[in-house]
Amino acid sequence: MNVILVGDDPERMCEALENEGHTVTVADVGNRPGLEEAGVMDAEVYLLTELSQATSIVVAKDLNPDLRVVVYAEGSLPDFASRQTDLVVDPNLLGPDAVAEEL
Repeated sequence: MNVILVGDDPERMCEALENEGHTVTVADVGNRPGLEEAGVMDAEVYLLTELSQATSIVVAKDLNPDLRVVVYAEGSLPDFASRQTDLVVDPNLLGPDAVAEEL
């Protein structure tokens, strides 16, 4: 599965995803050029690890409406972003290996 990860990776999610056989591309900034360069059109999962970049969910879904959006971060999403998010996981409740396995 092709996964785009946007944000920091303090929980080592990239490593967990790659260990499960997923292809991971990291986009430091979730703006349109960054997402296009990361290959959002061909991705199956959009994984956001920084709530400060929640607006990137809207951009990603605009570019790829079939994208499954997963947020792996502490805190709350704004309403506009939560409506387009498929799964929100708190890192304090579920580790990166478990999330990667479920994807």
